[in-house]
Amino acid sequence: MPAPASPLVIGIAGGTGSGKTTVANVILKRVGAHRIAYVPHDAYYRNFTDLPKAQRDLINWDHPNSLETDLMIEHVKTLKAGRRVELPVYDFTMHARTAQTVPIEPQPIVIVEGILIFADANLRDLFDVKIFVDTDPDLRLIRRLQRDIAERGRTAESVIHQYLSTVRPMHLEFVEPSKRYADVIIPEGGYNEVAIDMVVARIAEMLESQPGPL
Repeated sequence: MPAPASPLVIGIAGGTGSGKTTVANVILKRVGAHRIAYVPHDAYYRNFTDLPKAQRDLINWDHPNSLETDLMIEHVKTLKAGRRVELPVYDFTMHARTAQTVPIEPQPIVIVEGILIFADANLRDLFDVKIFVDTDPDLRLIRRLQRDIAERGRTAESVIHQYLSTVRPMHLEFVEPSKRYADVIIPEGGYNEVAIDMVVARIAEMLESQPGPL
């Protein structure tokens, strides 16, 4: 009997509000969610519950140091080895990690999604396919506003302040330069049906070429 295939690990990066999650969801739907382990970088924000909320509000959440990337690397390696991981659950309204976790079972495909996943060489080296979702800054800001107000209990003023003080500077310093590592750049995210069709077809082709049951 042939040895089981190592999972196909796909990294999806791009700026805030670029459409990374939309692209990931399209792949989940088209390829099959039952074949995919989805690991978002947002789940790995560091836990600062020992700090007062006023101090947590001052943390630069858009810098790589705000994320526990070493734990994500460990989890991706564990999934590649065919073992389950416990995904952290982060509460964005409180800037704190909860005590809960979500079990993620190993699958033929692992999708890792996040703004800064190409900025870390050790994490980047785990990806078989690197996709960068490239969207105009004005659209990304509008989407960020809509999401943070609707889902994270933020005010428009606080979102704009954070965007100008940390999101935009960190995008220019870390996210935009990491685009050069991408194998595929998708303009306009999940709305680019031609690019999505090509990516999904390539993923299907790579899966079929792997040995062992899928």
